[in-house]
Amino acid sequence: MTVEHATDPACAAAHDDEAREDLGTLVAVFASPVASWLLHFARHTGFRTALVEPRQDLDEAGVRGYADAVYESFDAAELDDTADVVVTDHHRDDLGPLVRDALQTPARWIGVMGSPRHVAPHIELLCDLGVAEGEIARVHRPIGLNIGSKTPPEIAVATLAGLIADRRDRPGGFDFSG
Repeated sequence: MTVEHATDPACAAAHDDEAREDLGTLVAVFASPVASWLLHFARHTGFRTALVEPRQDLDEAGVRGYADAVYESFDAAELDDTADVVVTDHHRDDLGPLVRDALQTPARWIGVMGSPRHVAPHIELLCDLGVAEGEIARVHRPIGLNIGSKTPPEIAVATLAGLIADRRDRPGGFDFSG
């Protein structure tokens, strides 16, 4: 390490792979290509990683290998208030029950991926399950920074950057008005 690195803590951290902050737990819901990239990047930024996937036969993109823990339900996951839950597929039949179950955990943050140009399918599903409006409002959508992401790795980067900004109380860009 050079003298300049030693005197600037931010610069020193950038050169020290072991200087990671514990960012809590990042939970990807549903084995998907986005979940695979999200868990991969999250592990390298200081998150503990978990996957909630009720279907044991599903391992799209080898996502299970990127998770520190894999659960079939939120009951088994035993999340605490450091958990950020990211639902990576809004087309699944079990979307409503899984988001409802996530809302029953003490998770810090819950979001469902999806385009801001389309109606969020989880809202009607949660209403049909009797979830209160105040609880439904806790679910973020869209999620991630508005960088125009299109591919699974880009979506994962935008999501993870938004979560880190939110955790650090920075204006990272959960704004889709522009």
